Amino acid sequence: MPVSLDAYDRIPGLLRELRPTGVTVLADPAVAAHAVTRNVTAEIVRAGFTPTVAVTPADGGMRAVEAHASRFSPGELVVGVGGGSTLDFAKLSAAVGRRPGLLRYLTSAQRSGLVALPLSEGEHAEVLAVPTTLGTGSEAGPVACFPHGDGKRIAMGECLRPLAALRVPEATETLPGPLVLDGVLEAIFRTVIPYSSDTLDLPQQDAAVEELAGELLTAGDELARSLAAGRPTPAAERLRVARLSAESQRGAINVGRSPYAVKCWALANELSTTLGLAKMRAVAALWPVVWRQALRGDTRFGSADRVHRLWERLGQRAPWLAPRPDDGLEQLMHRWRIDRTVHLAPHLRHHVALRSVRAWGAGLPTLAGLSADDVVALLAEATEPTAFPAGSPEPLPAA
Repeated sequence: MPVSLDAYDRIPGLLRELRPTGVTVLADPAVAAHAVTRNVTAEIVRAGFTPTVAVTPADGGMRAVEAHASRFSPGELVVGVGGGSTLDFAKLSAAVGRRPGLLRYLTSAQRSGLVALPLSEGEHAEVLAVPTTLGTGSEAGPVACFPHGDGKRIAMGECLRPLAALRVPEATETLPGPLVLDGVLEAIFRTVIPYSSDTLDLPQQDAAVEELAGELLTAGDELARSLAAGRPTPAAERLRVARLSAESQRGAINVGRSPYAVKCWALANELSTTLGLAKMRAVAALWPVVWRQALRGDTRFGSADRVHRLWERLGQRAPWLAPRPDDGLEQLMHRWRIDRTVHLAPHLRHHVALRSVRAWGAGLPTLAGLSADDVVALLAEATEPTAFPAGSPEPLPAA
């Protein structure tokens, strides 16, 4: 896991230890003038460096990655300040700057949406990640998304895991409430989907997933209560979610698990890309439907027994949850005011389905066993409005 910093004044010590030949601060345009960026830059200067300051380009594709990487000195440290897109761009740029040969993997002609990078390319990216959003866990993870053609690819490799992360409460203090809760839901999703989508019982890893998901649910509901009462989200809870989200990126909780047990993520990737939606809108629409298929006995979407077991554990933390997992998941989103309505014209269902199968199925393992017609049926159910179950509690009331 990356070195974890909890205060700005720890940055000079990190730099003295790393001894980079240069430092580039890469900030999301939305936070380039924010106090967190100014404070990070000030500490870098205090350590004796004159950083290059840049903003994340609108197009984070490989041409932009290569252009940024070409400006780095051989021992450059990249400090990424922003959300998942900025941190992903920082990781890719730093990795390519240090290892230009990675470009041939990242730009190779292939239909797969996943680019697996060799272990021989190193154990981390020369990146200090400063996340200003919650939920992505990019500051701790060995993955990065990037636009490619008319879609997106995800690169995976230890050479993309940042070497350090700084988490401070002011980095997320101005994050709008809906994005705070989106972030918590994203972290829960990333934690449980490999667990629920696989049919293999791994007692130690399963217990770790159940505990982590329960802690995230508890923290998220505390944040939801603060927002519903018109109060600012507590800094301690935001930091707690950030820490737990990073835990979900640890490989330990999924050792022995199939890395391809993420059908819902792959489908959400193609749906959100096609419609230009935030990824969590697509996830929120698809996730209950994917679980519903598993609960109906379709093991291509996961294990009904494992979904029920997970939900029973979460119900011990939140007794207000409906006992049926798919209904309870929709109920949770309703309570947290998560927008899960996705409008998809019927003629686009087949388009999204073909994109999905081409990038992740038809011989590729992630959507193994699913045809375009299967995906069309799933999309039809997920993008149709559905009523909440009778007796479902209303969202937490506004103050």
